[in-house]
Order: sequence, then C-alpha cells, then structure tokens
Amino acid sequence: MTRPLFVTLEGTEGVGKTSNMEFIKSRLKDKGIDFIETREPGGTPLGEALRAMLLGEDFKGMSDDTELMLMFAARAEHVARVIKPALENQQWVLCDRFTDATYAYQGGGRQLDMQRIQGLENWVLGDLRPDLTILLDAPISVGRERAGKRSTPDRFEQERDAFFNRVRETYLARAKAEPERIKVVDASGDLQSVQQQIQHVLKHLI
Repeated sequence: MTRPLFVTLEGTEGVGKTSNMEFIKSRLKDKGIDFIETREPGGTPLGEALRAMLLGEDFKGMSDDTELMLMFAARAEHVARVIKPALENQQWVLCDRFTDATYAYQGGGRQLDMQRIQGLENWVLGDLRPDLTILLDAPISVGRERAGKRSTPDRFEQERDAFFNRVRETYLARAKAEPERIKVVDASGDLQSVQQQIQHVLKHLI
C-alpha cells in the first residue's frame, strides 16, 4: 500500500478554491482513494471557534501577533486531532489552506517576521509538511471582482489591495522556492481551463 498523501489548496480571495476543491475530491473518489476534507483555520470544534474569532467582526482590532498565535493554536489542535490521525489511518488529507497561508497572510500581508512564523511551524508541525500544494493564482483585481459577488466580506477580505498584493507575492515566492511541492495553477481563466491544469498536476499522484 502506498502511503497516504497530505494535499493542500491555497490562494487569495476569489480564485475559486471552493469549486476546485470539489473537482479534486471528485478525482480522488474516481480513483477509489479514501480521504478526508478539512480546512484552516478550523477543522476541529476548537479550530472552528477560533476561525469565527479570526474572520468575524467581534475582535476586528486584534493585534497581528495575536492573530498569528491564534492561527497556530487552531493548527496545533487540527494537526493533533484530525490530520495526523487520518494519515496514520491510511487516509489522504485534503485541506483548504495550511501553513503556506500563514506565511502569505501574516508574513506577507501583515509583514510579520518570517523567521518567527518558521519557528512556530517547526514547533507545531515537527516534520509534518504537505506532500503537494496546489496554488490557485490570479491577479488581485480578478479575485476581488469574483469575491465581491459572494457574501459579505470577512475581516481579511476587507483588507486593501496592497495587503493582497503582498499575500500573492509571498505565495508565488514560496512556489518558486519549493517548485516540487507547490504547483501554481493559473486561475484567471474559465473553470474548465483551471481544472485541466489541476488534472495535469494530479495525474502524477493518482
């Protein structure tokens, strides 16, 4: 039996993570792969409570350091209660965002010290890292136009373009530094073209 894989999906607002997550799930199901789907922040009762705090309006003025530590608090619980047990049970893990998002949003967007994030990553994750990260990439103007057609923006979605440009640049820099793990998919086109690219990435795994 081949070992189960940990696959993450990343990207800025409005790049189509929800639709493409469904596509990835359908491909895994077609291949008879046993997997779980989860998300960050969230994935556990504690993580979902922290997600509500992080994305909602009640604590809109929280400090950047508090935001960072809450992200990792949710992640520590997520890894211990969901991700590691699933992998040990020979299930693949498909996760909507993971630590790359923290580097992008808190490191790039909030401009926090990347070494501080790396220290927290090493502490919380040990040697656990995604096997594959699919990065859906599109210009910020495209993503914001799409996101604006959805529900009321959350605390992050209310940030200015400069914030999201830093987020995108950080994602792309990480992809350039780790090309074997992070596969960039051009998400600026129609859904069919995006999913063709994802299918090409997945065929090497499944």
